[in-house]
Amino acid sequence: MPEDIIRKVAVITFEAEINIISYAEQGTIQMFIRPDAITIEANDVGPGIEDIELALQEGYSTADESIREMGFGAGMGLSNIKKFSDVFELTSEIGKGTHLKSVVKLNGQ
Repeated sequence: MPEDIIRKVAVITFEAEINIISYAEQGTIQMFIRPDAITIEANDVGPGIEDIELALQEGYSTADESIREMGFGAGMGLSNIKKFSDVFELTSEIGKGTHLKSVVKLNGQ
């Protein structure tokens, strides 16, 4: 696998994982590797995202102080996921949870 693809997938997966562990009651991350693309899907049961457009802005964060003290919550997670994705989908329902789908295309597909 090319290094740039590994980096993209690693960043996307890491950021999704940090969001789930920081905000949700429970969640899953699945990765589907096919010859033409890698798809990462993250689903959680949690508070949901009130304003997705705002949450996608670099620097916007709802992380509390305890998360920030660990070095997370800088407000770059969702914007980094979007930046490294060739296809990006994010849906959320307040009080229920969030679904994220990220696709990284392989071989210029």
